[in-house]
Amino acid sequence: MTTRTSTPAVQGLLGPAPVRCLVLCLVSTAATGAGLLLPAALGRTLDLLLAHAPATPWILYCAALVLLVALLDAAETVLGGTLDARTTAWLRRRLIRHVLAVGPRATARFGPGDLVARLVGNAAQAGTAPTARAALLAALAGPVGAVVALGLISPWLAAVFLAGAPVLALLLRAFARDTRECVTRYQEVQGRMAQALSEAVGGHRTIRAAGTEDRETARILRPLPELSEAGHRMWRVQGRASGQSVAVAPLLQLGVVAVAGVLLARHRVTVGEVLAASRYAILAAGVGVLVGRLAGLARARAAAGRLDEVLEESPVRHGERRLPPGPGRLELRGVTALRGARAVLDGVDLVVPGGTTLAVVGRSGAGKSLLAALAGRLADPDAGEVLLDGVPLRELTHDELRRAIGYAFERPALLGGTVEEEIGLALPSPSPVRVREAARTAHADDFVHRLPDGYDTLVADAPRSGGESQRLGLARAFAHGGRLLILDDALSSLDTVTEARIAEALVSGGAGGTRLLVAHRTATAARADAVAWLDGGRVRAVGPHEELWRAPEYRAVFGSGPEGADSWDGGPS
Repeated sequence: MTTRTSTPAVQGLLGPAPVRCLVLCLVSTAATGAGLLLPAALGRTLDLLLAHAPATPWILYCAALVLLVALLDAAETVLGGTLDARTTAWLRRRLIRHVLAVGPRATARFGPGDLVARLVGNAAQAGTAPTARAALLAALAGPVGAVVALGLISPWLAAVFLAGAPVLALLLRAFARDTRECVTRYQEVQGRMAQALSEAVGGHRTIRAAGTEDRETARILRPLPELSEAGHRMWRVQGRASGQSVAVAPLLQLGVVAVAGVLLARHRVTVGEVLAASRYAILAAGVGVLVGRLAGLARARAAAGRLDEVLEESPVRHGERRLPPGPGRLELRGVTALRGARAVLDGVDLVVPGGTTLAVVGRSGAGKSLLAALAGRLADPDAGEVLLDGVPLRELTHDELRRAIGYAFERPALLGGTVEEEIGLALPSPSPVRVREAARTAHADDFVHRLPDGYDTLVADAPRSGGESQRLGLARAFAHGGRLLILDDALSSLDTVTEARIAEALVSGGAGGTRLLVAHRTATAARADAVAWLDGGRVRAVGPHEELWRAPEYRAVFGSGPEGADSWDGGPS
C-alpha cells in the first residue's frame, strides 16, 4: 500500500537558487534603503539653500541616490524575472518527475486536465513565491524605516503615526486572509474547467459523431459563472482594502504634517525636516504597495498549496533485492485490491509456471486489467503478495523490476520519437537488429518499411491504424524481453490472421519467458497453455480453455463480454 506525506513540500520553498534569492532580498532592501535616504538628503539640501550655504555636495548626493535607486530597481527587475523563470522550471521538473513516479494514482485522483493546469499554470504562479517574498520584505522595510526616520526627526512625529498604525495592520491582515480564500477558489474552478476540456479533447471523435459539440461546450463552460464570481470577489477584496487604506492613510499623513508644522512654528524642526517628514509619512502609510505585494504572495501561496496536494501522493517505494536465476514463475498469494470501498479482487491465489502462457478472462469489471497491473507492479495490492521467482515484487529494485517485466497495452503510448526509438524505448542501448527482430515477431516490419523513412520515421508523421499502433506496442514489449511479458488486451485491434500469428508466437515461446494475457476472444484463450477465469473478484477456475468451455457460465463470458476495451486507468476493469 502507499501512504501520503503530510509535510508541505512547496509552501516554504526558497527555490532552486537560494543564493540568488538572498541577492534579490539584499538588492530589494538596498533599493528601499536608498529610497529612505533620499528625503533626508533633500531636506538637508533645502535647509542649506534657504540658509544660502554651499549645497553643491548635497545636490550631488541627491543625484547619486536617484541614480542608485534606478540602478537597484533595474537589477531587482532582472533578478526577479530570472528567479521566477528558474523557480518555475524547477517546480515543473520536480512535479513531472513526481507525477510519473506516482503513476496512475495521480491521474485517478486529480484527472489529466487538472494535473496539466497545476503543472503549467499553478507552477508558474508558485514560481513567483521567492520574488514575492523578497518584494514583500522590501515593502515592509519601507514603512518600518520611514517610522524610524520620523522618530529621528522628532519622537512626536513617530508617535502620531504609530497611533493609527494598528488600524492599517488590521486592514492588511483581513486583506491577506480574504485574498488567499478567493485565489484558492479561483484556481480550483480553473482546474475543473481544464479537466472538462481534457475529457472533451480525448473524446472528440465521440462528440463529433454524436453531434453534441454545443452540449460539450456548455459543459466545459458551466463553471464559468463561478470562475467569474471568484475573480470579481478578488477585485472586490483588493478594491475594498485599497479604499479603506485611502481613507486611513491620508489622515495619518495629515496628522504627521500638522504636528511637524507645530514643531516648525516652535523652532523644534527645520523646513527641510518638515519636507522629509512629509515624504516619510507617505512612505510609512504606503499600504497600496503592501496590498499589491500581499496579493502576489497570496496567489503564489495558493498555487503552491495545489502543488503540495500533488506532492503528498507518495511515489512507489522499491526494495534492494535482485532476482535469482529462474524461469519467471509468477505467484499471487491472497491478493486483495480495493477501489473505493469495493474489493475488485478479493483474496486471489494464482500461480503461473515459468515459461508458460496464461490467459485471464472474465466479464467486464471482473478485475482482469487490475490483476495485470498488480502482476507487473503498476499498482500494489491492499493485501497479499505478488512474487516473481519467489521474490516479492515490492522488494525488487526499480531497475531489476523493470528489466524483468515487459508490458503491452490495448492503446500503447507512442511518445514522439522515431519508430525505432519507440520500439527500443525500454532498452538502455537498443540495437537495430533487436528492434527489427521484435518488429517481425509483432508483424509490424512490413508496414514500417512502407513508411516514408522506414524505422527512422517520426511516430507523429507515421500514418497508421489502431491495429498498426498496437503492433508497435507489441514490438516494444517483445524487444524488451524479460522473464515476464504482460499483454493487457494488446491483441484487441488486430485482424484475425495477425492475431493468430502473434498468439502462436507467444505460445511457442517466440516472445520468451512467461506470458500473461488479458483476453476477450476465444481464439486467444484457446491458444494459451491455461486460462484463469475471474468471476466476482476471485479466480473461479484455472485450466485449459477446452475444459472450461464445457461450463455455460464460461461460454457466456465470451458471448456477452466486450470484444474491445477493458483497460486499467487506475480504476477497476
